[in-house]
Amino acid sequence: MAALYHNHMRLDWLEDILAVLDTGSFARAAEARNLTQSAFTRRIRTIEDGIGTPLFDRARKPVQLLPNVRAREDEMRRMAADLRTLRDGLRQSGAGRVVSLACQHAITTTISPRLVQVLARDRSVRVRSGNRDECLSQLVTGEVDIAVIYDSPHGPPRPDSRAFAEMSIGTEPLIAVCAPDLANLPDTMSWPIIAYPGEVFLGQVLDRAVLSRLPAGIDITRKAETALTLAACQYALDGIGIAWLPLSLAGTALNEGRLIRANLDTPDLMLDVRMIRLADPIRPAALDSWNILHDALHAPD
Repeated sequence: MAALYHNHMRLDWLEDILAVLDTGSFARAAEARNLTQSAFTRRIRTIEDGIGTPLFDRARKPVQLLPNVRAREDEMRRMAADLRTLRDGLRQSGAGRVVSLACQHAITTTISPRLVQVLARDRSVRVRSGNRDECLSQLVTGEVDIAVIYDSPHGPPRPDSRAFAEMSIGTEPLIAVCAPDLANLPDTMSWPIIAYPGEVFLGQVLDRAVLSRLPAGIDITRKAETALTLAACQYALDGIGIAWLPLSLAGTALNEGRLIRANLDTPDLMLDVRMIRLADPIRPAALDSWNILHDALHAPD
């Protein structure tokens, strides 16, 4: 447990541990932290790996903190309070001059440049890239001020929306593309595809809304799998298989003829692009930047 008090101990780690202590279960702690249970469980594993020791007795149901961890509750609460005070003080010292965004990987490349251009007129902008769960997690823990993510009714449920303020900033289609050499595969041949992992947002959307609804007679083979849309795009360019990409990411290659629309007889799937902040922002910069983006994105043409 001494490792808990190493200089590199993170506030969000402490808050996750205390959430389990306060609620008595991973499921309720995940809800309190505005995360899905699977995302929260992965975070707990990351904490234990980072600290180098188990913190929970998984032989008991529900999972409980180990006695030696629970015995240091007062120390953890004091440290968490001190870190919050330090964090907030440092943030206030530069309030309004720096804003942090967390964007899904494809959004970082295709949509965030416009947002950064607007915000960078009078402040510094930090952009982090991650999968959807990571973006929302960074928002909840105060690591970023605003998250920009894709949303879809076919995707996984998000945490309690009452904790967030949201704004739709557009939509874009998720389209099936491939290299020209794959345009005319024999009907008897299985279609090679580039898939996304089932635990990430686009993987769940693809499985629920596309792959499970392919027309009869279409067989697929998963040739590659990646959580990164940029990697999926490159795999498609290399002729490995069909990839489902946001149109903004595939547009240049489509215009140049390096990619074409895959002839799968499936409709494009529309993704909503949403900008999200905490309903009660930690820093003034979050609300200020939010209002700037709102005015810029919704201004008359």
